[in-house]
Amino acid sequence: MFLFHPQRRDRDYPDQRSEEVMASTIGFFEDKGLERIKEDDHAAVWYQDFIDFVGENRIFATMCTPEEYGAEDARWDTWRVTEFAEILGFYGLPYWYTYQVSVLGLGPIWMSDNELQKERAAALQEEGAIFAFGLSEKEHGADLYSNEMALTATGEGTYVANGSKYYIGNGNAARMISTFGKLSDTGENVCFVVDSQHPNFKLVKNVVHSQNYVSEFTLDDYPITDADILHRGEAAWNAALNTVNIGKYNLGWASIGMATHAFYEAINHAATRHLSGMTVTDFPHAQRLFTDAYVRLVAMKLVALRAADYMRSASPEDRRYLLYNPIVKMKVTTQGEDVVDNVWDVIAAKGFEKDGFFEMATRDIRALPKLEGTVHVNIALIVKFMQSYLFEPTEMPQVGTRSDAANDSFLFDQGPTKGLGNIRFHDYTKAFSRHDLPNVRAFADQIDRFKAMLAAEPPSPDQLKDTDWLLAVGELFALIVYSELMLENADVYDVPSEVIDEYFDVAVRDFSQYAVDLHGKPTTTSAQAEHCRGMIRRPIPNAERFDRVWNDHVLALKDVYHMSP
Repeated sequence: MFLFHPQRRDRDYPDQRSEEVMASTIGFFEDKGLERIKEDDHAAVWYQDFIDFVGENRIFATMCTPEEYGAEDARWDTWRVTEFAEILGFYGLPYWYTYQVSVLGLGPIWMSDNELQKERAAALQEEGAIFAFGLSEKEHGADLYSNEMALTATGEGTYVANGSKYYIGNGNAARMISTFGKLSDTGENVCFVVDSQHPNFKLVKNVVHSQNYVSEFTLDDYPITDADILHRGEAAWNAALNTVNIGKYNLGWASIGMATHAFYEAINHAATRHLSGMTVTDFPHAQRLFTDAYVRLVAMKLVALRAADYMRSASPEDRRYLLYNPIVKMKVTTQGEDVVDNVWDVIAAKGFEKDGFFEMATRDIRALPKLEGTVHVNIALIVKFMQSYLFEPTEMPQVGTRSDAANDSFLFDQGPTKGLGNIRFHDYTKAFSRHDLPNVRAFADQIDRFKAMLAAEPPSPDQLKDTDWLLAVGELFALIVYSELMLENADVYDVPSEVIDEYFDVAVRDFSQYAVDLHGKPTTTSAQAEHCRGMIRRPIPNAERFDRVWNDHVLALKDVYHMSP
């Protein structure tokens, strides 16, 4: 089955160790059981049991160490990272979070030329350590320009670090925190490593009530040597942004995992609850909400898998992943919210009950669009690619499914973060032309009308400065790219045509909604508003198609999975 199921996994791996990692991780959570997971969640218990499991089974050592620094089974392999992140999200966001912030903390280390710190990181992972990413500050967030952490020279090759960091996951226990600051004399950016167990490291507090420890910490004359410095100047800037390029992709998979588990719980409940002499799933509105949620969930997974192919195949000459990554970050995570909201509208008060996974998902699914750059930040990035994607397609290498056992070395050698306008894309229309379905055609017509607006009534200089207007345009563009990636993968994973067309029934409605939003913006011109009205389409209904999707794909998931208590 395409949706993740702990006992019916269909992911193939070319090596036994990858399969062992996934199976043992699932075993840990199923043995722990839902009751214990919920008890720990409500009590905000630090998940030491999970960290101990990870260390004893060398999970992070296998998954988070590039092949040249780890044991024989170690490599940074995005194919297996996708399922691992999905599994962690499926059982609870806190478990995913400690992994995620370790990934972010390791990024600047693996990107550096500091062999001493790389060897140290590899050794600590074998010991079961966790890591952290010290970028954000209380008054400035993740704004590197305003970073106040200061590194002051005290002698040849020695320094002291002073300053505070805020919202730093794993800050209570991380043995290496990749910390960003500036040299006090020159203002040059710098990235160095500190240890949360050092006496000059002052842990202030956990800034959230959660199983996660999202720390505020202070460095008080923390001693640093040249051996502790990972990056200086532009390299420090690039390391920060490129690390986020890697890490923010995982947020989509956490959302996929959570939404899948929530969906199972919801369909199990609704299909056995009776109101007014009917089963809840007999009500037409319940069928529509569940079906919309299901096709959104399928699309989320198809898109995230396809983006991984482009990440793994990236090179200095092919950086298409820099568009697809923020698409996964902002669009998959917001679609996850929609999935949960759709089925929550059906199960209603059941979603608040403290004993179910759903109650946890309703809270935590909200976090993901707001981490590693908000939706707005990622849309602002996405629109930089709109001209080249829509109007300047070129011949690009065909990228296939990348499930091979390869180390994704380029992710730690991405180079400068500039030159986004020079990135080129293949012709997106080819994916649409391969699927001659009514709602795919309707959506393609909406794209043509959107392009016609941009060509005939391009953004004015004032509109380009109006982030509210650009964000509305960005939602339309993001949905185009998202839907193309979905179609590129639909045939690879044998998605039935009725599911594809039902997804585009949803996509046509979403596109129309975004067009209405752009139409209503105060800076949208009359001519642009006229184009927006032309983008509003009614999807092509088909009762037989809907019934097939509902009965064969959605209702068929009733009682497929119940987590062990």
